Amino acid sequence: MTPYNRKLSVNPSKWFGSLVLSVAASTLVACSEPDVNATDVTLATEPSTVTQSAQSQQPKAQIMPVSAPSTSQSSILQNVSATVYKDANCGCCKEWIGHAKGHGLSATAHDVDDLSLFKDRYSVPQQMRSCHTTVTTDGYVFEGHIPAKYMAQFLAKPPSDAIGLAVPSMPVGSPGMEYQDKFMPYKVMQLNKDGTSEIYAAIESPAQQL
Repeated sequence: MTPYNRKLSVNPSKWFGSLVLSVAASTLVACSEPDVNATDVTLATEPSTVTQSAQSQQPKAQIMPVSAPSTSQSSILQNVSATVYKDANCGCCKEWIGHAKGHGLSATAHDVDDLSLFKDRYSVPQQMRSCHTTVTTDGYVFEGHIPAKYMAQFLAKPPSDAIGLAVPSMPVGSPGMEYQDKFMPYKVMQLNKDGTSEIYAAIESPAQQL
């Protein structure tokens, strides 16, 4: 990565916004997904079906230090089996699978040429899409870089109107998207059977992912 340490006579808020976008964009390039539709990895898009109150709670992107990860790995997903549909060249997908397996998930990865076919099959809205789609044996869908903590929480008591969870795009600092000591707040979204989405959890700090 090219250091952002040049002294510029610019508005600080504009410079900071440019930094955030540059870090996120660079991380997306590193993930490398040539076969995924552009709509699958669009940054910072809010779902049109989210309620106005949910939209108003969306935090502004910012970068903060990431705490050191815990050396102990839990087994909160030890009774869960799933298939992960991904692009063969996606490094961050592999990192997320490692995160989930480290928490007990029994995962089988499938490299596919057209991820959009599987996202359509499992009813993942365009605005909720990310770089990989995980489907459990009981049919629940987990899209993108979702912390194992929230997968386990959802599966312990699935909402009756939900089909799964999603972390849209690829937020820097989310599981599998670690980059140096950077972290950007993001939301875990609940995907509903009627095609709508709502906030399931707002992740404001790295500690909330543990």
